[in-house]
Amino acid sequence: MSDSSGVQSSQSLLRRKPIDNVEDETGRTGLFKSLGLWQLTAIGVGGIIGVGIFTLAGLVANGGEDGAPVGPAVLISFLVAGLASAAAALSYAEFAGMIPRAGSAYTYGYVALGEIIGWFIGWDLLLEYTAIVAVVAIGISGYFTEFMSGIGVTVPTWMQGTPDTIEGGVINLPAIVVCLIITFILSRGTKTFGKFELVAVGLKILLILGIVGLGFFYVNTDNYSPFLPSGFGAVFTGAATVFFAVFGYDAMSTAAEEATDGKKHMPKAILLSLLIAMVLYVLAALVLTGMQNYKDISPTAGFASAFQSVGLPVIATIISAFAVISILTVMLTFLLGVTRVWFSMSRDGLLPAWFSTTDRHGTPQRVTWIAGVASALLAGVFPIRAVADLTNIGILAAFIVVCIAVIVLRRTRPEVPRTFRLPLMPIVPAFGVLASLFLILQLHWETWLRFFVWLLIGLAVYFFYSRKHSLMNPDSPRHALLRRDA
Repeated sequence: MSDSSGVQSSQSLLRRKPIDNVEDETGRTGLFKSLGLWQLTAIGVGGIIGVGIFTLAGLVANGGEDGAPVGPAVLISFLVAGLASAAAALSYAEFAGMIPRAGSAYTYGYVALGEIIGWFIGWDLLLEYTAIVAVVAIGISGYFTEFMSGIGVTVPTWMQGTPDTIEGGVINLPAIVVCLIITFILSRGTKTFGKFELVAVGLKILLILGIVGLGFFYVNTDNYSPFLPSGFGAVFTGAATVFFAVFGYDAMSTAAEEATDGKKHMPKAILLSLLIAMVLYVLAALVLTGMQNYKDISPTAGFASAFQSVGLPVIATIISAFAVISILTVMLTFLLGVTRVWFSMSRDGLLPAWFSTTDRHGTPQRVTWIAGVASALLAGVFPIRAVADLTNIGILAAFIVVCIAVIVLRRTRPEVPRTFRLPLMPIVPAFGVLASLFLILQLHWETWLRFFVWLLIGLAVYFFYSRKHSLMNPDSPRHALLRRDA
């Protein structure tokens, strides 16, 4: 009796979401299909480009209060992170063209590796995406303070940041406010959000090209020496931190069900967004560290301080204003991500059905506002590096799962139609696994501790609620609920 029970328990943990019923599910989702190729690409670029250029590049180059300075070699940090991200991006592209369903890595893990793996990645992403929204809001706060200073308004110290980030700080009020603003924008529906993102990302790219073009004339090559002030070890640690800035496409993939042609457009949008972003990152890192010595770069508002250092305070003020607007697109992309993962887990029965209710805009309002308020609280009380590292460990874990899952599914379901097939299988995804493992090991032990605590909480939720209520469980109470609603 106990042996039979043990086998059933093991099977329930490894039960997989069938690919065959994906199309049936997307037809009754409640989400609206309104996103084309360029809107999807804009969401991806919007999620990748922002805080990486405007905040993390300066933070990693300078080192901040508790990190080793990477200096001009921050360029290499971005390239290492981008290379690791590219391997995962190809894996995401194959999945997105095969399974155009909300949930991203959660759904891919569920389909290929089983329910318990899918659960852990989904639970992980709920925290990581929420934390990403928070860390970007913290980055906006630094530029907001610079902008207000540029127009002659002094922001009270108590509201500029937490005690860990600024002397006399109490709470990061600008970060809290901006979290609530982007929550409101997303709550208006995907169609409205998609239009806003397309316009905002276009302005963002023009801004960055303008910054790079103008800054090029103020580059002092002496600032590139020493190129590696703290050695290659710091460069790899920096890559683990800026990795946060090169994976917005995975949050964009959570909008697959809202794409007008997910199987065709999602793979293209993923690869296009990463390519555009990496070109801009390389150019921006070269100009930033060439304009100002890495020791003097502001860890919270790098480009603003660089232009001030060359006697262009008006340009610094303009940059600060546009940086606030452009970084908003990053927050919108990842808030979209957390709400769609949450929605998908709820629809699958792993979380209460209350969360998967949509309104007349096709938006899951409940999870949108819960996630938005949670990100506001995180942004208000935590320092930027702690939150950035927390997001990176979770996303790297998701990348490992996706890269393994694409190898497994290529072997177990080779007959499933794929609109995109990643090259050099299994070399590319295997490299993605190794690169992600290498970067994840560069993170501080405190980050690992926070990560494991969150996963332990998730384990308790799964065994006390999710396993019983999963739609993959024939005895799930949710089946009766769905029959009643139908």
